[in-house]
Amino acid sequence: MKTKFWTGLVIVLLAIMLVGAGASAWRFLRVDDLYAQLIGGGAMLLVILGVWVLGRELFFGIGVERLGRTLEAEGGLPADTVERSAGGRANRAQADEQFKLYAAEAEAAPENWRSWFRLSIAYDIAGDRTRARKNMRRAIAMEKTSRTGR
Repeated sequence: MKTKFWTGLVIVLLAIMLVGAGASAWRFLRVDDLYAQLIGGGAMLLVILGVWVLGRELFFGIGVERLGRTLEAEGGLPADTVERSAGGRANRAQADEQFKLYAAEAEAAPENWRSWFRLSIAYDIAGDRTRARKNMRRAIAMEKTSRTGR
C-alpha cells in the first residue's frame, strides 16, 4: 500500500507539472514572435511526450499487477529462491539456473502468458531489466488477447 501511495503522489505531481508546462507552452505559441513560438512548440512536444510516457508506464504497471494477482491466486508465482548479497545483488549462478528453468518453460509453452511472466521475473533477477520489461509486455499482450479474444 505504501508503494501505491508514493506512486500516486508522483503521478499527481507529474500531472501538475505537465499541466503547468502545457499552459506555458500554449502562452508561448500565442505570441507573435517566431522564436517564442518555436520554444512553445518544443515545450508542447515535451509535454505530449511526457503524457505518453506516463500513460505507457502506468498501463504497464497496472498490467503487471493484474497478471501477478492472477498468478498468485493460481499459485503460479515463481518462488524467489535466489540468495542475495548484503547489497541486494542476486547470486549469479543461482540466478542463471533459475533463468534456464524459466527459459525452457517459455520455449515449451510459447503461447502461455504465464511462462513469459515467469521468464520476465527471471530476467529481472538476473539483472537484465530491458529483456525483463520486453517479456513482461509480451505476457501482458498475450493475457489480454486470451481474455478478450482480440
